[in-house]
Amino acid sequence: MEIPHLQPCIQMQVSNEELQNIIDKAKDWALLHGVSMRSKESFNKNQVQILPFTLLPSSFPRKNFEKAKNIQVLLNELIHKAAHDNDFITKSLKSTIHADPFTAKLFEIYETVYKEGYSQTLSLGLLRSDYMLHENHIKQVELNTIASSFGGIATIISQYHMYILRQLGHVNKLENIPENNPITGLGKGLTHAWKLYNNKEAVILFVVENITYNICDQRFHEFEIQKLNPDIMVIRKSLTDLVSDAKLGPDKELIVGNQVVSVVYFRSGYEVEAYPTEREWSVRLLIERSRAIKCPSIHYHLAGTKKVQQSLAYPKALNMFLKEDDAIKRIQEVFAGLYSLEFNDEGEAIIEKAMLEPKRYVLKPQREGGGNNIYNDDIKQHLESMKSSEERTAWILMDRLYPPVQKNYIVRAQNEPFENHSPYFSDTVSELGVYGVVIGDQQNIIYNEEVGHILRSKLSSENEVGIAAGFGAIDSPYLIS
Repeated sequence: MEIPHLQPCIQMQVSNEELQNIIDKAKDWALLHGVSMRSKESFNKNQVQILPFTLLPSSFPRKNFEKAKNIQVLLNELIHKAAHDNDFITKSLKSTIHADPFTAKLFEIYETVYKEGYSQTLSLGLLRSDYMLHENHIKQVELNTIASSFGGIATIISQYHMYILRQLGHVNKLENIPENNPITGLGKGLTHAWKLYNNKEAVILFVVENITYNICDQRFHEFEIQKLNPDIMVIRKSLTDLVSDAKLGPDKELIVGNQVVSVVYFRSGYEVEAYPTEREWSVRLLIERSRAIKCPSIHYHLAGTKKVQQSLAYPKALNMFLKEDDAIKRIQEVFAGLYSLEFNDEGEAIIEKAMLEPKRYVLKPQREGGGNNIYNDDIKQHLESMKSSEERTAWILMDRLYPPVQKNYIVRAQNEPFENHSPYFSDTVSELGVYGVVIGDQQNIIYNEEVGHILRSKLSSENEVGIAAGFGAIDSPYLIS
């Protein structure tokens, strides 16, 4: 198929020397404002390097951008209601938990606390819905319910792109960069949940990795909380730390050290590596049994799995959770085709189609964090290897999206742009993410907002777009008609 092209926001016609000066200035701005992370290749706790970012903002159609922004509160509502429907979650995951041990462990925790009754009925969702353009429409790639990252740096990169356009003499272009401040919206969600817990001495706990590479983005959340309410203390612990530090009080309050925890914000826990022993799983269960407000709660976490999202794409599934026909239609319009690999006629038919035309699909497992999807002829090999195995039910197929290509410069820490005497002006494609905050219980949603956006771009030759995983670059949209 022929891939469409978008015009870049500006055509840069400068010498290599001028371009090098512009990129040096851009790198320094990025470092001084926190567009950075620790190196995975040469980790040093005391050093950061620039996060990959685009020199210029990327063009994005205004109508598609506004459609994604306007639908977010409906998606917040949908995920909240789906997460609180035990029958729906259980049916959606019944085959996956036999095939995927990680999802099975999460589901075991969910079943335990569901049967016991939740000590805390409120859940906090900091969500991000990701989209790609495809044939002049936006289609949802996935919806993240845990560790929806880069809300802090997305705020900064919008400011950077305004700065660089001014530096390049294009002040007239600034009106096409939309205002963006997700970090304040996400911070308000966390502080609102803290207030609902109603204990001024209680702290917010960030559950983090044993080694945190994406430190700046996480700290932006922490510093925003302090800015919004200086009385709130934030503590950071890994699940391994919590094995010895966490316990339940007499009233099911979560106590870490000698501090009561009001809100638990998971920036880790969505990957197998966070649970090296059974003790980390026990701590996750202990947290879920507690009175702390979880972001996400275990049912929210499961609602973000690929399998549940695929279940939501079935005809009539949305009618279970949304009342208005217009709302259902607007959400269905952005859903890409998602297909189950169950042992039934539907599963056999889609496997046959994907084996014949693998470039039309992406094979997705129950994993978060980027770098896990299967593409092109590798799909055939994977499907062949697990065609008769229960393992296949832990995967889904999704229609592959082919977004328009445009030229941009991706600025990275490690490579100077003029190796081999050519600037790195490349074909790129973009993925839009929209952030949402939702708080509520099974009966009521008491807080529901769309709070900002992020664009992530990658070389058009790359399959994955995860920034922390090393594939993509952080970006912001330049709106075009």
